[in-house]
Amino acid sequence: MQSLFATARLALAGALVGALALAAPAFAPAAHAQDAVPSKPEAGTFKLGVEPWLGYGLWHVAADKGFFKDQGVDVNIVNFTQDKDINAALASGDLDGASIATHTAMAMAAAGLPIKIVMLLDISNEADAILAGKDITSIKDLKGKQVAFEQGTTSDILINYALAANGMTIADIQVVPMPASDAGAALIAGRVPVAVTYEPYLTMARNQDKNVKLLFTAGTDPGLISDVLVVRDDVVKSKPGQIRALVQAWAAAYTDYEKNKTADRAIISKAVGATPDELATAFDGVKYFSLAENKKMLTGDFTNKVFDDVAAATKKAGILQTDVSAKTLIDPAFVEAAQ
Repeated sequence: MQSLFATARLALAGALVGALALAAPAFAPAAHAQDAVPSKPEAGTFKLGVEPWLGYGLWHVAADKGFFKDQGVDVNIVNFTQDKDINAALASGDLDGASIATHTAMAMAAAGLPIKIVMLLDISNEADAILAGKDITSIKDLKGKQVAFEQGTTSDILINYALAANGMTIADIQVVPMPASDAGAALIAGRVPVAVTYEPYLTMARNQDKNVKLLFTAGTDPGLISDVLVVRDDVVKSKPGQIRALVQAWAAAYTDYEKNKTADRAIISKAVGATPDELATAFDGVKYFSLAENKKMLTGDFTNKVFDDVAAATKKAGILQTDVSAKTLIDPAFVEAAQ
């Protein structure tokens, strides 16, 4: 259980970025958005990579309840437990698309992998957070304090963003490198006064000590910690109808989830190797994106504001080394065509 959540939220390592740069061909020309998206999917199977993170859960709902079949698309969900494996499979062409973190997509694109973000899947509102005890009441109180977090992950992005938003930098704190699974426990044990982690570790820590609070959450800037569907550029050209069908299957799963949360959370929990009770708080901290929200966000706030915020925080965390263009990376054509 612990390894599932830990690996599912890891960011790209520098070595992997280098490997992707070697494996990936040069970028294909810009977006598909000006071309008509077919209303019917092409023949063949779409290979979709996922990891055991509940933010990708609606894919499992779509598979379990036949929404892919309803859209006429054959989808093979390929499960991975480590970022390096799903990223390598996407780079090599073993996958057509994958569900990954936004900042991971940026790092992939910066490394030269020709991909497009075609849909927003979820955002973490309170499923990623900075934890502190009762003596610390603001981010400015972190100056000079020890802060435990796992470097190169979503926690790294969140602490860098929180500090920058308060006129501070990572140099203003004492970084205590630590796996996300251990950071909350270190806070409870009194080894550090502050920890940055994510669910289910947030809930575990707060259940053990009622004085522990969420000092700063990813929901402060909705989308900062988010996940997207990325598709290889060659697949955008060869299987546009399948991509549209995939988007519409997600939309159907979202509608079903809103009506049948108990049943659908059971499907998702089983897929990620947990129980609904274990993930109750985690589910509450994650927001799935509907088709309507995608239509608005992909040409609005996500592209015009959130993308830049994620890029800035990812650079500060040392995960992203070069600029990435939202207009080059994001292709809204499929959500715009979906019904």
